[in-house]
Amino acid sequence: MKKNLILVIITLFVISIIAACGGEEKTVAVNAGKESSSKTVLDRMEKSKVLNVAFEGTYPPFNFLDDKDDFQGFDVDISNEIAKRLGVEVNFIATKWDGLIGGLKADKFDIVIGQMTVTEERKKSVDFTDPYVITGSVLITREETNDITKLEDIKGKKVGVGGGTTFEEVANTVDGADVILYKAVSDYIQDLKNKRLDVIINDQLLISYNIKEQNLPLKIASDIVNRDEIGMAVNKGNEDFITEVNEALSEMKEDGTYIEIYKKWFGTEPLEM
Repeated sequence: MKKNLILVIITLFVISIIAACGGEEKTVAVNAGKESSSKTVLDRMEKSKVLNVAFEGTYPPFNFLDDKDDFQGFDVDISNEIAKRLGVEVNFIATKWDGLIGGLKADKFDIVIGQMTVTEERKKSVDFTDPYVITGSVLITREETNDITKLEDIKGKKVGVGGGTTFEEVANTVDGADVILYKAVSDYIQDLKNKRLDVIINDQLLISYNIKEQNLPLKIASDIVNRDEIGMAVNKGNEDFITEVNEALSEMKEDGTYIEIYKKWFGTEPLEM
């Protein structure tokens, strides 16, 4: 009996050691995963020497592919200059508009530099840098249209806007407007040209560029109906990274680089920030 009792005690002791070791290994694995996922943008950028920048990539003159399949535009030049001042390279990631904030929160990229208006609703999900563009929404019609010159005139009209944009919010402030949502600005510009829409709402800088470059039979029919402050979006918890980006942007404005880039794409002085 004593031998059997000793054997049982030894067996239980060995089992307890194995169980303890197994539990410790699981704890280490879980903690390692948490440490990896909790790294900030600044940590990742300093280690990889790459800044992952997201935008639509189909939004000239801000971000678009040229004939050589290289990204060009105002956002591209701003991104390259900021990365240069941070001492890293840029990796551009084209993403559909409705996936930008979700991708940012999932750490698929580091920053969105893609004409995202700063709103209180968006600030619940992400943080923003200082504004890098001040612009505004305008009404755009065909050249022959004369009865739409102010926001209230869109009542009873077919209005094309991008889904999930501030342009949609502006259109929905007018009761009776028939607001039609699109995923790509090129689609609702085309529908306006083809008389499937009466009016569209978009950014004054973008539409001025497109009317000129593509010789579109369209016109800006109103003054600015909504002022927009455009910021760079960053996942929450990255205040140190935002500080560095803001410092780079401030330096660009002070030494004249920002104005050079702005004039290159828009041919005019930027609105006061």
